[in-house]
Amino acid sequence: MSFVRTYNKPRVFAAAVLGALVLGALLGVIARTAEATWLTDTLDQIGSIFTTLLQIAVIPLVFTAIIVGITSLRKLGGGKTAARLGGKTLLWFAITSFIASIIGIVVGLLFNPGNGGLAAGVAATAKNADKATKSVSSWGSWDAFIEGLIPQNFFSAFSEGATLQVLFLAVIIGAAAYSLGDKAKPFVDFTASAFEIIQRYLGWIVRLAPLGILGLIGAAVANYGDSLFRPLLSATLAVYVGCLLVLFVVYPILLQFVAKVSPLKFFAKAGTAIQFAFASQSSAATLPLTRQSAVNLGVNPGYAAFAAPLGSATKMDGCAAVFPAIGTIFIANIAGVSLNVGQYVLIVVVAVLGALATAGTTGWLTALTLTTSLVGLDPAQVALGIALIYSVNPIMDMMRTATNVAGQIVVPVIVARSEGLLDDDVLNAPNTLPVPDATTPEPAPEAKPAEPEKAGAPA
Repeated sequence: MSFVRTYNKPRVFAAAVLGALVLGALLGVIARTAEATWLTDTLDQIGSIFTTLLQIAVIPLVFTAIIVGITSLRKLGGGKTAARLGGKTLLWFAITSFIASIIGIVVGLLFNPGNGGLAAGVAATAKNADKATKSVSSWGSWDAFIEGLIPQNFFSAFSEGATLQVLFLAVIIGAAAYSLGDKAKPFVDFTASAFEIIQRYLGWIVRLAPLGILGLIGAAVANYGDSLFRPLLSATLAVYVGCLLVLFVVYPILLQFVAKVSPLKFFAKAGTAIQFAFASQSSAATLPLTRQSAVNLGVNPGYAAFAAPLGSATKMDGCAAVFPAIGTIFIANIAGVSLNVGQYVLIVVVAVLGALATAGTTGWLTALTLTTSLVGLDPAQVALGIALIYSVNPIMDMMRTATNVAGQIVVPVIVARSEGLLDDDVLNAPNTLPVPDATTPEPAPEAKPAEPEKAGAPA
């Protein structure tokens, strides 16, 4: 598909992103030093346009991808097989989230972000305070999450951009279409066509990624400058270190010893998706690449069509596990609060059970406000902490989203191996082979138990 081939040369893509980061920061410094308001506004507008273009596709992409994914499970061997695959997928989502949250806590305690030196940046973030306070009051409790799960009507979920509600509707409608079989074929075909159109649209937007990153980084530097970046440096570094440990230590161990897949081969074939996630800061926008990477790693296309969209909405080790742990410690330090063992346990519980609350591109915000609320931090201090994080969020979000997407590919590989749905011929094929189309999965052989020496996933 053209979307995948747009950036099938990872080195060129990485160089473009790196160049955009450097140039954007340089333009931001110039705008701030010369007090060039027009340049600051231009950079901000460029970043906003890119973000808006991505956001346009998020809701329809999640809705159509989930339905296509669920209905494609019919090709994998019946209801029991589908239930087993879904159960294993969610179980591994929880396992990896648990590990990632523990790493986040350990790294947060080592870096101790926000412990002093923040006064210089507080005034610069005042204009974010109202937005942050509103975010805390809207998303800061489980009650609000549960109430926000079920829409008042079908159309309000789409018109209000409620990603979680759209996900809920997609699961229900997808399950209904699955149960109807051939009777629902016209609807399933229409949904699959809509999904193809959305992917084509995203294929065009992908080409603008370096330009969008230039605007986002440039505007952040121009607006806040050194006074804000210095005090937040420890928090940013902590997020990067925590995510890098998950990305290059935890995932390779699981791949090597559970999935029996070479980590080097994994990163060679999933690298383009991970790099695009780093640039776009959106798991949803990366979804087509995520699906295709899983297929190129040998995952059965039918299962990949289910696991990848589910993961893009609920599997966020960077945004919903590593980051909330570090962010909560950061905000606690701002408030002068010492967290106890019970509060650290709550951080882990939210990471494991609260993944559904992180759907869409604001997953970091939902996860952080939910975590800090359950831990019991003062809402005013939480609002201040979020306002500070907003200032450097584009930089943090790059690493968080790259980690999210890597995990969304790792888990399907693990589960596919345990179910005998991993094709080693495809896995070991050169990365230059023509890209197969994951949106119309080929019929798969009925799932069979894995051989004893290949079993890795829990039953």
